Amino acid sequence: MKYIKEFIKFLIHIKDSKTLLFSLVKNDFRKQYLGSYFGILWAFIQPITFILVIWFVFEIGFRVSPITGDTPFFLWLISGMIPWFFFANSVSAGTNSIINNSFLVKKIAFRVSILPLVEIGSTLIIHFGLIVLLICSFLFYGFKPSIYWLQLPYFIICSIILILGISWLTSALRVFIKDIGELIGVILQIGFWFTPIFWSIDLVPQKYQYIIKLNPMFYIIDGYRDTFINHVWFWEQYRVTPYFLLTTTILFLLGAIVFKRLRPHFADVL
Repeated sequence: MKYIKEFIKFLIHIKDSKTLLFSLVKNDFRKQYLGSYFGILWAFIQPITFILVIWFVFEIGFRVSPITGDTPFFLWLISGMIPWFFFANSVSAGTNSIINNSFLVKKIAFRVSILPLVEIGSTLIIHFGLIVLLICSFLFYGFKPSIYWLQLPYFIICSIILILGISWLTSALRVFIKDIGELIGVILQIGFWFTPIFWSIDLVPQKYQYIIKLNPMFYIIDGYRDTFINHVWFWEQYRVTPYFLLTTTILFLLGAIVFKRLRPHFADVL
């Protein structure tokens, strides 16, 4: 019960500090790209280039599509890569959010729990831009707007809650254990290859597919594809949805508890 009260207080603080939060997100976003020749374009050049490389390798190089069905591989690929970019970049940035903003941690009146949220907000701006690219790609291939697109905000919110819980956990541990940052980088690399982002889970034997589905990002990526390709509502996934919500809730509470326990010691270590 006390953690529910703490979460409510956190939401109230976000509401009361929305101007500060938006300002921090804006400054963080500008800091990342200010001073380079291409500026904000780099935020889109890097992921688009990576998507095109994967597409080229399978469509032009191997000439073998690692998926089943009639959906163009490019559309199938981009609908998986875009949510993964948001997750991976947000978790990576969120892990270092306390270390990179140590000057704010030492301010008594500042609530440091919003720092991972600032990094998520900054990455979310790029994610919205890539979603526009995703929609334009489907329209270009002849897909018409669908009512199923209305469930996209649900998957974005689910992603944010999942990322925030993980970021609270990793950012708090990162203050005391420097290796956490490198460990998260390794885990994200492994996660990219073991999550069905550019390959289909149908290629895995049926008896082993449950292992892949244990990964919460499988639900998010599959949700994006259900939204744009398969036209399936999230509540129709009656087996996977409850598991994802339970796993995300556990990670969120674990992150919140660890962050709260370690927060009083941040200033001493930094």
